[in-house]
Amino acid sequence: MFSNFIYFLAALVIYTTSELFDSPSEFDPGAIGFCLASTAAFALICRTYFNRLAVLGQSLPAQEIDQRVNTAVSRLSIAALVLFAVNIYGFRVNHVLSGVAIFQWVPTLGALLFLGLFLFYLILIWNFAYQIQKRFFTDSLTKKSFILSNVAFCLPAMLPWCFLSLLADCLGLLPFDGLNRFLNSTTGEVIYILFFVIAVSVFGPVLIQRLWGCRSMAPGRDRQRIEKTCQMADLKYRDILVWNLFGGGMITAGVMGLIGRYRYILVTPALLACLDDDEVQGVILHEIGHVYHRHMLFYLFFFAGFIACNFVFFEPLMLMIYLINPLYDGAAFLGLSQDTAHAAITCLVLIGLFIIYFRFVFGLFMRHFERQADLHIFKYTDSPSALISTFYKIASLSRQSIDKPNWHHFSIGRRIGFLEKCRMNPDLIQDHHRKVKKMIAGYVFAVGAIFFLGYSVSYGVLNPSFSRFVAGKILGRQLELNPDNSDLYVQVGDFYYDGRQYEKAMVAYENVLKIDPVNVHALNNLAWLLATCPDKAFRNAPKALELARRAVDLQKEAYILDTYAEALYLNNYKRQALAAAKQALKMSTKRKQYYEDQVTRFSTF
Repeated sequence: MFSNFIYFLAALVIYTTSELFDSPSEFDPGAIGFCLASTAAFALICRTYFNRLAVLGQSLPAQEIDQRVNTAVSRLSIAALVLFAVNIYGFRVNHVLSGVAIFQWVPTLGALLFLGLFLFYLILIWNFAYQIQKRFFTDSLTKKSFILSNVAFCLPAMLPWCFLSLLADCLGLLPFDGLNRFLNSTTGEVIYILFFVIAVSVFGPVLIQRLWGCRSMAPGRDRQRIEKTCQMADLKYRDILVWNLFGGGMITAGVMGLIGRYRYILVTPALLACLDDDEVQGVILHEIGHVYHRHMLFYLFFFAGFIACNFVFFEPLMLMIYLINPLYDGAAFLGLSQDTAHAAITCLVLIGLFIIYFRFVFGLFMRHFERQADLHIFKYTDSPSALISTFYKIASLSRQSIDKPNWHHFSIGRRIGFLEKCRMNPDLIQDHHRKVKKMIAGYVFAVGAIFFLGYSVSYGVLNPSFSRFVAGKILGRQLELNPDNSDLYVQVGDFYYDGRQYEKAMVAYENVLKIDPVNVHALNNLAWLLATCPDKAFRNAPKALELARRAVDLQKEAYILDTYAEALYLNNYKRQALAAAKQALKMSTKRKQYYEDQVTRFSTF
């Protein structure tokens, strides 16, 4: 089930990164036809896949058929992601409503609508999987309840983004220009996201427990034994809830909430029905272990770390992708334009980083946190027998092999084995706690270093050097692809001039004039360099005046007249320089103060 969180978040990344592609000039009605046809084909594939598994299920053991169904659900969910990406990236179905006013005012509504397309793909999978999976749940679990349980379990992955985005849209509609300018600034975005993340982490459990249809556990023996365990562990909480996940047939428990006032303990009826008092206590102590070791706070920090690093590294990453020449060569072979190829490669890189970060790095920490929570039982007893017997019951009743791997838990067999080792050698308990602390310290250091580097590259001391490096590489690549484009040489000249490489700048401008003798920008910029270069060794008054005069003859603009005035002044034609400066001031629409200062300067002869 936790995999569905990853699928939903990946779908969100796919949708948001689609903005990197150029918007189509007009929507292609064929995209709707492909979307409908591909959805129908996907439904047919799901139906065929699970019908075959249903036939096999008549002759296979329950444990094996359950594993095959779970594998099928995973594979089809990934296929749904791919199909969603094809519709969003390839056929741009998300632009079908681009002309509707409400979706322009509140873009989040359009995002929710098309993310609903991915949700519909998952509903198709769950719909056809139910015919097999219903045998593993209680008779009271209808197909509708099964699908709604899956949907409800996935939605918390989307709620933070949904509320954050909707609130941003609503604030953008308010007639407060100052507030909107602040929220659109770097500082405003950081404060806004930070405030929202804290609010959701504190108050989110209140909403989630309602979304999951939880109800307060009635007074009685079950509640008393949980309350007794919480009292023993000095755990603060708001309520103990019955978690009717999938009709209450799942054998699981959970705890959510960072602070006691909004913390809930969740247990399913199936868990209470199959465990004795000691085993229930072991499970609750495991959940308390997560609170004791502040795992949920770290999960929040883990998400914040991803957002922060993505925030400071997004633009540098997009620029660096431009430098991967082999990828663009392959895209050109496939007939893709450079802009399309860049957007596609950027999306693939972002999605890949997202999957690596959450599926593997996050999964690594989750597995060790679960083991740390298992070890919390040793804080209250010398024997983990109650938790071990619980694991055996869960494996038996859920038809799982105790050696079955899991991306967010160690296998049940490994968890049991480690508890046994710790019973024999208690020193292993502290060894594991120290290992987790080192992992967290390493993570904090790594994220801090990555964020500092990204901030320096995007906004700090490394930004000028990085920008010049990337610009030079990109211009070099553009010149390789289009060597006859004289405007590119102008950009190269500007690049070298900004980097104070004046000789290379002169060569670049001169190359432009060899290809295009009437290129106004090259004439003007080279004239400016020869007239005003800080390194006087590169100044050449006669040539500067010649080039500036040619540029003015071709085009009269304020900045060109300003260059002409500088060249005239350098050649001691001071009256003419003043006249040109006044004409530049008259024609200027921007930087009025600069042109006024130039007139004042040329007047002092």
